[in-house]
Amino acid sequence: MISIIPNRKFYLTISAILVVVSILPVVFWGLKLGIDFTGGSQWEVEFKDNRPANEEVLKSLDFYKLENSVLQPTGDRGLILKFRSVNENTHEAMKQDLNSVFPIEEKKFDSIGPVIGKELQKKSLKAVIYVLTLIVIYIAWAFRKVSKPVSSWKYGIIAIIALVHDVTIPMGVFATLGHFYGVEIDAYFITAILTILGFSVHDTIVVFDRIRENLRKNPSEGFSVTINNSVNQTLARSINTSLTVFLVLLASYLLGGESTKNLSLVLLIGVFFGTYSSIFLASPILSLWAGSKHK
Repeated sequence: MISIIPNRKFYLTISAILVVVSILPVVFWGLKLGIDFTGGSQWEVEFKDNRPANEEVLKSLDFYKLENSVLQPTGDRGLILKFRSVNENTHEAMKQDLNSVFPIEEKKFDSIGPVIGKELQKKSLKAVIYVLTLIVIYIAWAFRKVSKPVSSWKYGIIAIIALVHDVTIPMGVFATLGHFYGVEIDAYFITAILTILGFSVHDTIVVFDRIRENLRKNPSEGFSVTINNSVNQTLARSINTSLTVFLVLLASYLLGGESTKNLSLVLLIGVFFGTYSSIFLASPILSLWAGSKHK
């Protein structure tokens, strides 16, 4: 049996360090927003011959004034171009001009106006806020019959603290990747964050539910002892479930397409630390909140 609650200060310190280290790049560098949020066009092509230099590609498209565009190689002969928002007629003309110089096969083209991008930012933020609010309400309702030694609503607040921990870390990673490697976040990133919230809170609720059961079975047992026993009883289940998901995501990241790599990476980080927080963060905070008299 792992002594998690007796060593809670150690695990809480690790979590605090992880959160602080993750917040710093977000504060100082920020997240590099993709065209989903800023507006613009993303064009993915694959050259039938060898991929030309970026300068040659831009020269062939000189008429369209793409000086501030970003060109990102992908695969052996692919190229992703990101530039200002253009309409479909301009897109077709660009495709013909590029194809006349370098034979290409178009893989994907997306164009989003700046107004839509701003609207998506607002909706994404609202989605995260709504999810967090509903999680607190649901957990408070689910644990409404648990009032001692910790009120039911506190279980919800603790779950939110764990969730903040779980999403802050991947945000810090992507802020760092964005600063040094130009990695952008898009709608997939928000999808991944919402998925992490759901996965992590599910894992946390399983632990909390076992604590609730053990409180009824052993009312005379110390609260911290009950928490420690409950976490250990669900430990194998949590690790096995998360490991299965982790391996699938790892395969998707290593073998999947370029467009889903960032999605897989966010989920990999979120699943790993979501499992960690349900075991080593949420339960220790619950014990800490109960106070020393309930040891």
